[in-house]
Amino acid sequence: MAKIGTIDVGEFPLLLAPMEDVSDPPFRALCKEQGADVVYTEFISSEGLIRDAAKSVMKLDIYEKERPVGIQIFGANLESMLQSVEIVERSGPDIIDINYGCPVKKVVSKGAGAGILKDIPLMVSLTEAMVKHTKLPVTVKTRLGWDQDSIKIVEVAERLQDVGASAISIHGRTRVQMYKGEANWAPIAEVRNNPRMHIPIFGNGDVDTPERAVEMRDQYGLNGAMIGRASIGYPWFFREVKHYFKTGEHLDPPTMEERLDAARRHLQMAIDWKGEKLGVFETRRHYTNYFKGIPHFKDYRQKMVTSDDAADVFAAFDEVEKEFSGYEFV
Repeated sequence: MAKIGTIDVGEFPLLLAPMEDVSDPPFRALCKEQGADVVYTEFISSEGLIRDAAKSVMKLDIYEKERPVGIQIFGANLESMLQSVEIVERSGPDIIDINYGCPVKKVVSKGAGAGILKDIPLMVSLTEAMVKHTKLPVTVKTRLGWDQDSIKIVEVAERLQDVGASAISIHGRTRVQMYKGEANWAPIAEVRNNPRMHIPIFGNGDVDTPERAVEMRDQYGLNGAMIGRASIGYPWFFREVKHYFKTGEHLDPPTMEERLDAARRHLQMAIDWKGEKLGVFETRRHYTNYFKGIPHFKDYRQKMVTSDDAADVFAAFDEVEKEFSGYEFV
């Protein structure tokens, strides 16, 4: 059984990755219902938190039904990171996660996210200071390295463990790769199989089928899988993987009724949490996968992703229900 600190997260936990404008409370709730064992918030700027920036503070909202839940923060300034830990603690998460993996230029240019992969001593010292500053388990999400010539993830993982990290999630790409090419899980397996390592090592990147999750577990020997893009607009991915683990068979895809129910609930929860304008806008990215595979669906999708009015989006759901009721997904 994998443990993050004292938190038992299961034999091979499935973790919802922290994704900007995706891993918000409404989507986390849906993923939790479908079998996600641990969920993480969107990544939160430490500088934004200590400035009391509204968007950063809003991301601290967590709910009992999500537990265990981790709040992820990023930054490169020690004082700001320690202050943000104190702010995060007041929200009552189960885990604090540090983002050392975001490849986006605006984050990297500040030396944060994957930018810190150019300064491993800083990564280690920041982690150590944060571990000492909180009683909560501190986990790390990172990448293999800055580029192919600077992959030292086995050594880096050892050093992070030695200063108190409770678990490490590793994306199988370098920062230079961004999200291109295939994720390389072999170096992650090297970390996991290092006899010095005793904390959980979770794999991330390209876990997009139940078979890939099994491969990560059985062939690479990792302690769990962090799921990102495969879950966007498809929270059922978690239950499908777990069903495959148990039976070796694929679960039938969600019905049209299930998809419409999830889409409606997702939109309503988003509106309730962040207001109509943002709620409508930030759920758009999910609709392609909610209704993937339906023929002649372009006009309906267009209505869902272009309307700024919630009533129009709900009306589009009603049209889909009327037109495609009973449609069987394969």
